[in-house]
Amino acid sequence: MSEYSIEKKNNYTLKLRELISELPPCCAEYFRGIEQTTGIMTRYGYAVDLKTFFTYLLGTPLCSGKNSMRDIGLDLIEQVDATQIETFLEYISLYSKPDEAELTSNGERAKARKLSAVRSLYKYLYKKQRITTNAPSLVETPKLHEKPIIRLEPDEMQSLLETVESGEGLTKRQKLYHQSTSVRDAAILTLFLGTGMRISELVGIDLDDLNFMSNEVRITRKGGNEELMVFGQEVRTALLQYLLIRESIVPAEGHEKALFLSMQKRRMTVRSIEQLVKKYAKLAAPLKNISPHKLRSTYGTMLYRETGDIYLVADVLGHKDVNTTRKHYAAMSEDRRRLAAEVIKLKDENKQSSSPAPAPDK
Repeated sequence: MSEYSIEKKNNYTLKLRELISELPPCCAEYFRGIEQTTGIMTRYGYAVDLKTFFTYLLGTPLCSGKNSMRDIGLDLIEQVDATQIETFLEYISLYSKPDEAELTSNGERAKARKLSAVRSLYKYLYKKQRITTNAPSLVETPKLHEKPIIRLEPDEMQSLLETVESGEGLTKRQKLYHQSTSVRDAAILTLFLGTGMRISELVGIDLDDLNFMSNEVRITRKGGNEELMVFGQEVRTALLQYLLIRESIVPAEGHEKALFLSMQKRRMTVRSIEQLVKKYAKLAAPLKNISPHKLRSTYGTMLYRETGDIYLVADVLGHKDVNTTRKHYAAMSEDRRRLAAEVIKLKDENKQSSSPAPAPDK
């Protein structure tokens, strides 16, 4: 595991412990129980969502007289019924957080995620016979509507890479930085488009993760598993061009191993790379909201078009479930729909009109 992955895990472990100290006492047992089967990011996400749930519960008559989440015991958790869970889901559609003026909203996916966290807690407590009821299991998961797959077409992809190289369309201020970062930015975008890796995987790459003898890069997948990803000649060229510049940079302390460095000579963050992609994509494909994940979708679609092998695409993208990969093939369905639109002809263009031609003027 890379230094970045270890540091990230340690940081979120500390954040999780802080949240657990605020949650009901039974949550500490729960998080210990699921530690061997879940990643730190999953557990942290559950903790954040459970905090939202128990904060809501404190404001209901069920918790009358309770001053904090630490006062919520198993007896009270057991009294929660399905109706109260459903009311919670309705509440988080639009609500205000403590000490925040702006309202917070949750769509169907955010609601489903929070319900999943509550279900996981209750399932664990029920399985361990700490409670005798499991109300969340009786609540239906919010219906999730399919999102349209947004991706770059081949001409847009080429335009994106050309924009990175030329800087055409950037503001005067952006062009000042572009002179120093264009090669780095081109390497980042080429790596996204040429491998389909996740942004978290790209951010965590260290210099010694690259092997140009075999054209491989070692990445840390979701869940913490390490994997070797093979890259092609275009990615190799872009990386080597960047490394010529990277070798002359003296990194900030603690960032010596990082492959991609910011202007401050520190490892680039997820946020900074998201902004980088957005900056160039707005010029190359102004009508599309392109993010690093959309570049991943672009790669998945292109790979399937070229190979037709769903299992290969799933393996390269690191999907555990092939059904997840199917989302990248909306492009193929769209191609067929476009074909269907042209197949049916409403008029026979070759058939002569039966109507008599108008008589010429005399």
